Amino acid sequence: MILVDPGLYIGTAADLNDSQALINAAITHILSVDSVDPRCLLSAQKDLCMKWVTVLDETTSDLLSHMDDCYLFIQEAVDGGGAVLVHCQAGRSRSATVVVAYLMKRHHLSFADAYLKLKNVKQDVQVNSGFEQQLCLYEDMICQVDTSSPLYKQYRLTKISEKYPELRQVPTELFAVDPSNSSSREASYRCRKCRRALFRSSSILSHPVGDGARAFSHKKSSNLTGDIQCTSYFIEPVQWMQDALLGVMNGQLMCPKCSSKLGSFSWCGDQCSCGCWVTPAFQLHRNRVDEIQQLDMKK
Repeated sequence: MILVDPGLYIGTAADLNDSQALINAAITHILSVDSVDPRCLLSAQKDLCMKWVTVLDETTSDLLSHMDDCYLFIQEAVDGGGAVLVHCQAGRSRSATVVVAYLMKRHHLSFADAYLKLKNVKQDVQVNSGFEQQLCLYEDMICQVDTSSPLYKQYRLTKISEKYPELRQVPTELFAVDPSNSSSREASYRCRKCRRALFRSSSILSHPVGDGARAFSHKKSSNLTGDIQCTSYFIEPVQWMQDALLGVMNGQLMCPKCSSKLGSFSWCGDQCSCGCWVTPAFQLHRNRVDEIQQLDMKK
């Protein structure tokens, strides 16, 4: 195991069997980021506080959702005067991801600087590309896993889309509350034909502006212009969409009240009119909905 920061070590699964090394390093906490139960690897060492994050070293695995919890576990050890060993099987990718996230948050470092700090003490670390993207997203969210953030919502949807063919159903927590069944001061978006509330402003997922006409050059259309504009809202799925999404990869989105066509969805993604590819895509055409702002009526 290698000391990375005061009270923080990175290591491998084999380090759990080296009881003398654990004693010499005064390890009080063990954070296992692995698919193997660490209790079957640990030597006869007692009185250790343990946390196990079950995850495979694959680009599709989700570590972002665990980063804040892991940070708190490490912080508790360090601030309490103890020491924590963070390990996976080889100490190169999963454990390195968690350690980098800790360094970013603890020392207000960018992903690049925190990764370099770790590589300076352990040159063989190699975070896989999926975890690297998650660390960059963690940086974008100011090292705070905010489940209400559009960035996080898009991330969760992307992770679901990667596994969608294997899923029997979409997790209910991914669906935003149906605005027709709740009250809020947020702006709402209603069906232009029947005025039924469809989604709120917090459900809109922004995306980078695409390349406009150049992104559609493969279509060889003669009427493409250089204009770059988004003619649809890309949103998180809302409760009224649940039945339409079950068991299919793509389809139309119809108003749940008047059945007029509002847009479409695709778990494989779709291209916005601005040229940007969005995955997965739940898009409602702007000319089919109206934005309704709540007025603050003062006496």
